[in-house]
Amino acid sequence: MEGKVEVPVIIAMKGHPGTGKSTLAHSIASTLKIPLLDKDDIKDAVVSLQNATTSQSRPHPLPPSFLNDVSYDALWHLAATQLRIRLSIVIDSPLSRSHHLDRLLRIAADAAAKVVVVECRPSSEAEWRRRLERRGGEGHKPATWREIEKLLEGYGGCTEYDVGDVPKMVVDTTANVAVEEMCSAVVEFVLSHARV
Repeated sequence: MEGKVEVPVIIAMKGHPGTGKSTLAHSIASTLKIPLLDKDDIKDAVVSLQNATTSQSRPHPLPPSFLNDVSYDALWHLAATQLRIRLSIVIDSPLSRSHHLDRLLRIAADAAAKVVVVECRPSSEAEWRRRLERRGGEGHKPATWREIEKLLEGYGGCTEYDVGDVPKMVVDTTANVAVEEMCSAVVEFVLSHARV
């Protein structure tokens, strides 16, 4: 994006685990030569905190949302730092709740940056399931289709929120299209919305 945009851009990935979000995020960041901030990297690094706080010495274990909350908070701080030095970024997270997008929009406003959302939504549930179960359980990520079903039940539909006037592109990550082709389409979309 060097020389093509006048303000930093947050390319916010959105989608459920196993939808191809991280694969596409890596391709976008590599193509544009911009930092990739992955919530899962942070969550994997702090998972030991949850175990340490559920020991017998702690009478009240931390809530199940603790790791997620800490991970998102760290992610927002890292994002703000990159934007302060005028770097565009790719954020790889599920962006499953509207308050996550609201926080990103506040961070972007503070840095005079723009936000675009790239949602990975597979049209083939069978292919999504196959990919998820093939990758297995990496760190804290769901390893089985039943785990995904439980996760989606827990969301209670909150992932289907309106992003308002934020430019959004939905990508069918199970389409018979190479990642490079999907990436090119996303980059074109980003550049078309990133110009002042």
